[in-house]
Amino acid sequence: MRSPFRYALAGLAALALLAAGCGSSPSGSSGGTNWSNVTSAAAGGGMSKLIAAAKKEGTLNVIALPPTWANYGTIISDFEKLYGIKVVSALPDGSSQQEVDAVKTENGTAKAPDVLDVGMAVALANTNLFAPYKVATWADIPTAQKDPSGQWVQDYGGYMAVGYSSKFGTITSLSQLLGPKFKNAVALNGNPTAANAALNGVMMASLAEGGSASSIAQGVNFFHQLKVKGNFSPVQATGATVKAGTTPVVFNWDYLNLPSYVGVTNWKVFIPPNAVLGGYYAQAINKDAPHPAAARLWEEFLYSQAPAGGQNLWLDGGARPVEEAAMTANGTINKAAAAKLPPVIGTPVFLTEGQATAAANYLAANWAKAVS
Repeated sequence: MRSPFRYALAGLAALALLAAGCGSSPSGSSGGTNWSNVTSAAAGGGMSKLIAAAKKEGTLNVIALPPTWANYGTIISDFEKLYGIKVVSALPDGSSQQEVDAVKTENGTAKAPDVLDVGMAVALANTNLFAPYKVATWADIPTAQKDPSGQWVQDYGGYMAVGYSSKFGTITSLSQLLGPKFKNAVALNGNPTAANAALNGVMMASLAEGGSASSIAQGVNFFHQLKVKGNFSPVQATGATVKAGTTPVVFNWDYLNLPSYVGVTNWKVFIPPNAVLGGYYAQAINKDAPHPAAARLWEEFLYSQAPAGGQNLWLDGGARPVEEAAMTANGTINKAAAAKLPPVIGTPVFLTEGQATAAANYLAANWAKAVS
């Protein structure tokens, strides 16, 4: 069995190698390589050449990355410090669709996004905009969570959870939320006919009620029962409403429901057993990125398993990195950060594109009358 300590040292060494050459002159370092067409660091001549080319470009354009979301503030800062590359962050509170819109409207300019972090529906609908690229840790990314050519690769995610004030004691099942002490307390983070996380919140309830990923009907019925009992709150849950106590029970992704994220110390998180609904975002490189080498170096950083690499930095932010299973097996995972995540009991369920579309269609036809 390989020692976790050995792997930690190996991770540090790997990250040191990534940073190697930071003080060397980038002049001529690209060797004439057109990084827009390079599909792996090895194909471009190795990591040192990628680093030199990225440093010569000197800039990386990112978009829709709030600094408080999944630890992106630290991730961006650490990347800048490690490589001396300026990260220009546009529209930090933007949506996945706005990222794609920016790729199209800014195409051919120095302002265009180099990389994207988008929801899977948007990723699958826009593969014609992305460049194929496989990071060094490609083999540790589950097959189902990446495009075979590397046009998109899932990066981090989590599971739908119930965050709630500790004043309610301990919640062990969703059925408890139908009780009288939860009057006007249970909220979603938006309207599920428009907000993806809210849709998944209803789907989690459906799974907990014995339904399947192919039908969200039982989840809609559960929220109808909450409405009948007077326990459903129409208020959109935000950090401000949680802090104010207006929405003391919130359905949302676990990494957006942690006490460290919502900023409330008396906050608990519960993932219903056998209703483990997962969701991951995806990375993609703009095929016309103005800084193609920096874009590829950014991906290498994000998928690095080193202690100070992107996978562990996402974990520090409460998000579950896509390489979590491999890192747990090889000992590179930050065990302290992993231990802070809410426990998961049961086999995770991930909606297919067809299941997500069917759920959206059912909600469009039935949600309003269920909670009106």
